Amino acid sequence: MNIYAGNLSWNLKDQDLQNLFAQHGEVTSAKIVTDKFTGRSKGFGFVEMATAEQANAAIAALNGTELDGRNIVVNESRPKEEGGDGFKKRSFGGNSGGGGFKKGGYNKGGGGGYGGGRDRGGYNSGGY
Repeated sequence: MNIYAGNLSWNLKDQDLQNLFAQHGEVTSAKIVTDKFTGRSKGFGFVEMATAEQANAAIAALNGTELDGRNIVVNESRPKEEGGDGFKKRSFGGNSGGGGFKKGGYNKGGGGGYGGGRDRGGYNSGGY
């Protein structure tokens, strides 16, 4: 079973995390997540334990306990959601808005954008 451990001290290393959970059963892996540019801990990690019983015992025993001056959060890890880069994709206009600014000539089709259908030096049939 995979376990999430959060609100960890930035001083904690993988081995420290493994030692903490090993008190409650067999740890198959323990990894603190680090920033890929600075190498500094992000304050959370994941521990994998051999059995669900051991994992549940570790969660019950460690969640909310103090470690290195911080109350840690320990719970069952949930799968990463789709598109898991952490950013919501937004549209910033593109070809979906219509209107706006049209260079030369005139803009026949209504408003949209900041220009409201305006163009430079031409005819304005839409807009305000």
